[in-house]
Amino acid sequence: MTTAVRRAVPPKPPRTRLRVVGWVVAALLVAAHVAAWSATEISLSALAEGTTGMGEFLSEAIPPDLSGEVLAESASAAVVTLWIGLLGTTLSIPGSLVLALLATRDTAPAWAYQAARGLLSFLRAVPDVVFALIFVTAVGLGPFPGVLALVFHNVGVMGKLWAETLEDADPGPAQALRSAGAGRVQVAAHALLPVVTPQLVGLLLYRFDVNVRSSLVLGLVGAGGIGFLINQAIQLFQFDEMLTHILVVLVLIVAVDRLSALVRRLLGSTS
Repeated sequence: MTTAVRRAVPPKPPRTRLRVVGWVVAALLVAAHVAAWSATEISLSALAEGTTGMGEFLSEAIPPDLSGEVLAESASAAVVTLWIGLLGTTLSIPGSLVLALLATRDTAPAWAYQAARGLLSFLRAVPDVVFALIFVTAVGLGPFPGVLALVFHNVGVMGKLWAETLEDADPGPAQALRSAGAGRVQVAAHALLPVVTPQLVGLLLYRFDVNVRSSLVLGLVGAGGIGFLINQAIQLFQFDEMLTHILVVLVLIVAVDRLSALVRRLLGSTS
């Protein structure tokens, strides 16, 4: 009996084979890094030569311009950046929820599942900056194209995250409702969504945090907010004003982080 059991166990691969595989993988990684180093034109000598220019840049930026006019303009633009991130997050909730339900096997037929997954992949594949450039061309400069860009891109990202959360939910309640004759909408409304609502809200807060940062970058391409002021200051060589705007951005990001953490703690205490 013992001999038969031992024979049934497949033999372990020889150590020499594992070593060969390890060396092959290591060689491929080294080759990939060499190719990447060459393709990205990394030059340590250029970096060393650029330290002089960086020193001149910092000497012009420090100290920042803390005059009342610049601070008022920077604070106003930071608030606009916050509103862009907020609307880009909240206005994407309906589309994200619909596509997430359609991209979940338990709540959508096969054809709708495939179509929703494809649409989510497309919206995620197009960066928010590209959406911003498209909408800036369509509706002009300002915060509005930034909001539209974040909505479209965020639907793709948040819809995918929510769909995965729905598919990872406890299947017990959904199976019980289906066995009782409930339809897909009833299963989603009474079995899936109530179970995963805290996770969905947590992902929503995470995306709000990301979107506030993204709205800063969108301002660099003309989509309004404080990013537009940073780009303008760089083009006019007003580096002291640029540093002021960056410091205001730092305050904004820290405030958003604290607010998100507070909301998460409140949700955790009530769940």
